[in-house]
Amino acid sequence: MFKCANPTTAVRLSMIPTIFMAVFAANQSGHSHAAPAPKAVTAPVAAVASAAATTSFSVEVIGNGRPVILIPGLMSSPAVWQSTVDALKADHQLHLIHLAGFAGKAARTGVQPDSSLLGVVQQELLAYIAAKQLKQPVVIGHSLGGFLAFALASKAPDTIGPIISVDGLPYLAPVFTRNPATTAAQMQTQAAQISMQYGGMTKTQLSQATAQGLIIQATRQSAQQQVLAMAEASDPKTVGQVMAELLTTDLRPQVVNIKQPVLLLGASGALPPQAQAGVKALYQQQLEKLPFAQLDINTKARHFIMLDDPAWLNQKIRRFLQEAK
Repeated sequence: MFKCANPTTAVRLSMIPTIFMAVFAANQSGHSHAAPAPKAVTAPVAAVASAAATTSFSVEVIGNGRPVILIPGLMSSPAVWQSTVDALKADHQLHLIHLAGFAGKAARTGVQPDSSLLGVVQQELLAYIAAKQLKQPVVIGHSLGGFLAFALASKAPDTIGPIISVDGLPYLAPVFTRNPATTAAQMQTQAAQISMQYGGMTKTQLSQATAQGLIIQATRQSAQQQVLAMAEASDPKTVGQVMAELLTTDLRPQVVNIKQPVLLLGASGALPPQAQAGVKALYQQQLEKLPFAQLDINTKARHFIMLDDPAWLNQKIRRFLQEAK
């Protein structure tokens, strides 16, 4: 079912800053919709800012109990986790990550052209965990944040606790190509094109590109507006570099290192019924080196599951955390 998209399609997709399921849905449906004027992003829950010094993210902490790190996705702020924070704060210590360059957080300065932004994020997250003496924290990530959860657990399996990925995969490229056999080497050229294209965008152009894919990000107009507002407040160059790194970083061989339980929650609500089986097969393939990982697909929600179906998401998270003691 998954065959490589032609080059023209690949270039067209590179101009739409949607990731994981959102990109796959765009391949299937071909939707393109304009979006209404955005509203201001809702501020995240009140929290105490961490004093730890980092260059790639800031942290807000709320609650007491088992430590949980919450990482939002591309161009997103911690505000997307509002319902999950409400569901967990009574008995968990929540560390809300806001990545530099996204949703109003200033981009890192002095970055070398050949440096890895995601590599720095991983290093600084592990340093933060050590500095705060967090014992095997749970890591919950959405989209890009899910990729980072897999990366951290693969790189430091004794440091990271159970992980939950919300519509995020160990390797992004197969969602673009619809081919599980796609390799990082094959994506080098397109990744460079994406980095260059986004690096040359204004924030207005980034917003316009994002608006094309809003229909597959979330169902409700208010949620779509929140997604668009976060994109408008993001740095195009950072977006392009991160997308390029995601296309050329394949964690599938490395996830075998993960020692803790894994839950992958996918979303296929933007797809027609005949495509549902293909989505599950693609996601399952990415977990083949983790035979005991759990996979659950929400067939009604779109990419931002926490905005479309928070009750379903938070029920799955709480049940998994209760079992993964």
